[in-house]
Amino acid sequence: MAPPNQAQRSPSPSQPSGKGEVSDLKTQLRQLAGSRAPGADDSKRDLFKKVISSMTVGIDVSAVFGEMVMCSATSDIVLKKMCYLYVGNYAKVNPDLALLTINFLQRDCKDEDPMIRGLALRSLCSLRVANLVEYLVGPLGSGLRDSNNYVRTVAVTGVLKLYHISAATCIDADFPAMLKHLMLKDPDTQVIANCLATLQEIWTLEASNSEEASKEREALLSKPLVYHFLNRIKEFSEWAQSLVLELVAKYVPSDSNEIFDIMNLLEDRLQHANGAVVLATIKVFLQLTLSMTDVHQQVYERIKAPLLTLVSSGSPEQSYAVLSHLHLLVMRAPILFSSDYKHFYCQYNEPFYVKKLKLEMLTAVANESNTYEIVTELCEYAANVDIPIARESIRAVGKIALQQYDVNAIVDRLLQFLEMEKDYVTAETLVLVKDLLRKYPQWSQDCIAVVGNISSNNVQEPKAKAALIWMLGEYSQDMHDAPYILESLIENWQDEHSSEVRLHLLTAVMKCFFKRPPETQKALGDALAAGLADFHQDVHDRALFYYRLLQHNVSVAECVVNPPKQAVSVFADTQSSEIKDRIFDEFNSLSVVYQKPSYMFTDKEHRGPFEFSDELGNLSIGADATDTVVPMQQVDANDKDLLLSTSEKEDGRPLSSNGSAYSAPLYDAPASVPASQIQSDLVNLTSSLPGHVPAASLAIDDLLGLGLSVTPAPAPSPPSLSLNPKAVLDPGTFQQKWRQLPISLTQEFSVSPQGIAALITPQALLRHMQGNSIQCIASGGQSPNFKFFFFAQKAEESSNFLVECIINTSSAKAQVKIKADDQNMSQTFSTLFQSALSKFGVQ
Repeated sequence: MAPPNQAQRSPSPSQPSGKGEVSDLKTQLRQLAGSRAPGADDSKRDLFKKVISSMTVGIDVSAVFGEMVMCSATSDIVLKKMCYLYVGNYAKVNPDLALLTINFLQRDCKDEDPMIRGLALRSLCSLRVANLVEYLVGPLGSGLRDSNNYVRTVAVTGVLKLYHISAATCIDADFPAMLKHLMLKDPDTQVIANCLATLQEIWTLEASNSEEASKEREALLSKPLVYHFLNRIKEFSEWAQSLVLELVAKYVPSDSNEIFDIMNLLEDRLQHANGAVVLATIKVFLQLTLSMTDVHQQVYERIKAPLLTLVSSGSPEQSYAVLSHLHLLVMRAPILFSSDYKHFYCQYNEPFYVKKLKLEMLTAVANESNTYEIVTELCEYAANVDIPIARESIRAVGKIALQQYDVNAIVDRLLQFLEMEKDYVTAETLVLVKDLLRKYPQWSQDCIAVVGNISSNNVQEPKAKAALIWMLGEYSQDMHDAPYILESLIENWQDEHSSEVRLHLLTAVMKCFFKRPPETQKALGDALAAGLADFHQDVHDRALFYYRLLQHNVSVAECVVNPPKQAVSVFADTQSSEIKDRIFDEFNSLSVVYQKPSYMFTDKEHRGPFEFSDELGNLSIGADATDTVVPMQQVDANDKDLLLSTSEKEDGRPLSSNGSAYSAPLYDAPASVPASQIQSDLVNLTSSLPGHVPAASLAIDDLLGLGLSVTPAPAPSPPSLSLNPKAVLDPGTFQQKWRQLPISLTQEFSVSPQGIAALITPQALLRHMQGNSIQCIASGGQSPNFKFFFFAQKAEESSNFLVECIINTSSAKAQVKIKADDQNMSQTFSTLFQSALSKFGVQ
């Protein structure tokens, strides 16, 4: 059925459908503007509702602004509220209209009804128009002296709004001093709380510019003021109590007696029904007793019951917030919570995020006395229909096993998981068995007996398959079918999309070769040939490394790939102790929920751990400007392509058949070696080291720095491209071009050992490249990563080449990105750039 024509559609009764309807509303409002007839207010309400409804859905009803203001001359508070809402919305986008509201808002600020006075003052301060600040000072002063506490509360908040519009006007009117007086003398606690919040923000912002403001901010933490708040804390609202407690947490008592006085005064706050008050009180207790070890431990014992009570009551969201704080305390003192482990058992109706956090806490509190009960509970979760929870529970069992608690029973439970014939259970268990064998090699016989019965075809997850392959290589002497399983996996090399699995497969087949050479020789040859032809950089490099290592010395290769191993005693923690301490210092904040310090998700200057800018302290501009330093903050933080980041997107780079965005450099010799030739080489390698290295592999030997090649490879000859030796380009133009031009070429060059040695003084490279008519515009970094930005110009025309060059002294590699005005000359310039770079430190 076709939709009705526009003319046939009936407009919504609650909102106008076009300009005609807005005109009708305007006419009706004008008729009712001065009406005192019975029922006029009801008619106004209906019209006001239509206007607000239209404004809400985005229809422009600013044409009725004057009529709305005229109709607001009424004692009906509902009409007042709707009119203030309308005025506040259009005053932000049209400051000219805001001028029309000043008179009636100022008039309402003097109304007999305190509710209307407060609403009018709030609306007046919410206009946020800089030209109208002079009209705010008078009403705000009157509001701060008003006899009604609601009006004073609104006025205090209005002072802060005025400060953000015009800080000078706020300070000149002496509003902070008036707020300080109210904070100490006002009988209403909500006014006091608003004064405290407002003064904290104003003096914090002013402290950087005024020494007096800095002293005032410190005065908030004085003993008389803190005690003034604490003595009245029961009179405050819940959120006002949280604000006061946050202030008390920053207070430094003079002695231990004062600490105990504060804690005794706040003892009953731990039984408060509001979770925010309880957490704020706990933060005060923890901060005050940090230097008192015994008392600090007693605080942990005291706060357990309130926290566990909050977890079991309230919404899942509140439970998660409290659990996050409890989790932080459990990680700091697990022994104190070990007897309360049953509180962390999962309930069937809890959401996933709560269950996951509880599983982490069960792992943390496990010890010799409760391991059996906890593992038994976790094993029940492993059979859960909720697959994510089943995975997490299996990981929790493995973590407990790695803590050396009742390992015998836990290993038996894990091996039983492998017999459940559920793919996700098998996958998670294989990963854990691998870690267990690294820590407890004595369990290899029992584990391998069960793992050997698992078909590799039934394991599809990359981490699980990698774990299975690791066991096949590490314990190939105990697994009869290990060489043949590895061979079948190598035959399906092209179908394996995970680079992690392919890397493990290369290492496993190498290990198996040293233990069972005849059975693995063919598989190793096939693996090396496939690895050398792989598009993924890491896989290619590892295969190349193994291939050259075998050619160099079989015994050395065995010592490198399969050395005697010691049991792993401690696995790396995902968070450093400094990060955990920083989170603890920010107790009762989002940092605890996010499990990361606030600077990681609030500071604009913060960048991820893979941003190069974290390593660069500064960038020096110009080749000879050794003393000129440009701070990082001066560089555009939103520019992801320029000067500071190495995580640029690879424009136009296609994905390989293995799903990788990287492609390995082409090495003619090894890449063209067929599998049969590699296998024939391996026959000789099993018996003796060859006395002569084939000429075809000399380039590879030189590439890996194995020392077998005496004569270094000659540097590429410079191409036919003339550059302007006196090229000039200012940094602003460079940045603009870098943003606009696409990446023409991305390459990786090798840097000579002499060049790496000479790079101790980066200025030497700048002078060297300048001698080749390639100018440096910015440089920075520290060992092992150095970053340079070069530019060059054609001699015969003003065509620019822009270069980003990142040199890693550890790998002796230079990653180069080139952008050019004339992209057809990019390859030619790249060859010239490589030629100049290869001569650095040699000539």
